Amino acid sequence: MAKVKIAPSLFKEIQKKFKGESHKIIDFIETLKDNPNKGKIVGNVGGLLIKEIKFEGFRFYFIVEGHKLKILSVEELKDLLIRFVRMSNKKDQQKVINEIKVVLRKIGEEEF
Repeated sequence: MAKVKIAPSLFKEIQKKFKGESHKIIDFIETLKDNPNKGKIVGNVGGLLIKEIKFEGFRFYFIVEGHKLKILSVEELKDLLIRFVRMSNKKDQQKVINEIKVVLRKIGEEEF
C-alpha cells in the first residue's frame, strides 16, 4: 500500500472550497493507496511524474516517482510516496501544470 500525503496548502484549499463535502474528496484521494497507477500523466520533471485525477469537474495533481511506479511489485509499493500538491478546474489546468513544473525544476518536491 502506497503512502498518500496531501500538502497542507492543498488541504486548506479543499476544506475552504468544499466545506462539508471535503471528506468525500479526501476519501477519493486516499483511494490511490491501493491503486497508485490511477491517474493521467500530465508531465515529467527529472524522473518525477506529475499526474492528475478528476473529481466532479476539478483536477487534483500529485507527484510520484516514475521509476518506482513502473518497476515495484505490489508488496514494495508500501514505500511509494504519492504527494498531492495542487488542484484546478478545467480553465486553469495548463497554468497549474506549468507552475508545478517550474517549482520542481527550481526547488524540488520538498517545497510543496
